[in-house]
Amino acid sequence: MRILLVDDEKNISNVLKAYLQQEGFQVTTAINGVIALTLFKENSYDLVLLDLMLPGLSGEEICKEIRKISAIPIIMLTAKVELEDRIQGFHLGADDYLSKPFSPREVVARVKAVLRRSSETSPLADLITYDNGITIDNSRHEILLHEEAVPLTPTEFKILGALAKYPGRVYSRGQLVEIVQGHDFGGDERVIDAHIKKLRQKLEKIPSQPKIVLTVYGVGYKFNPHQEE
Repeated sequence: MRILLVDDEKNISNVLKAYLQQEGFQVTTAINGVIALTLFKENSYDLVLLDLMLPGLSGEEICKEIRKISAIPIIMLTAKVELEDRIQGFHLGADDYLSKPFSPREVVARVKAVLRRSSETSPLADLITYDNGITIDNSRHEILLHEEAVPLTPTEFKILGALAKYPGRVYSRGQLVEIVQGHDFGGDERVIDAHIKKLRQKLEKIPSQPKIVLTVYGVGYKFNPHQEE
């Protein structure tokens, strides 16, 4: 499991990182919002630990930006203790809230609990149908387009499944390579472009004018779940 830890207090960040790594988590740290958002868009994470009181972009602003593209679990860390502050955090999309000072052991426990809840309520059910006519049948490892089966390779199925799990979220080539090939892939990330091209040939009415698997230039790809005219 990979965690993005965003906190400008290095002593807190280092302690939390050490405790989380002892529990088997891979932890990447960021000291401000700009770095955090760049890392988030370029890599794949399972949870974000987010301090609210950061220099530059605030934790609230970072949370808003992440929620535009992802349903990833977010735990907010803050020195704010007022009830209204906590309520505001939940309204912004936080899954949990910890007030400083806190015990690193409690943070680890909260992380595990949130990840457990997230996996139990994962949006990737056995059968999902989208407005664009795509149905993903995970139990049968099958894709339907307007109720007609579409033959996909295992790699194409993985890519489409990853994109469709969080519709609208942009995945970089690197993130998709990691999903398909794992952490140790040493080849050219642009191999993903070839798989996307084949997906479009199988799913799109006009592959050169895609409506389902969209390119976000300079960033990566995303899944559009909506029916386009």
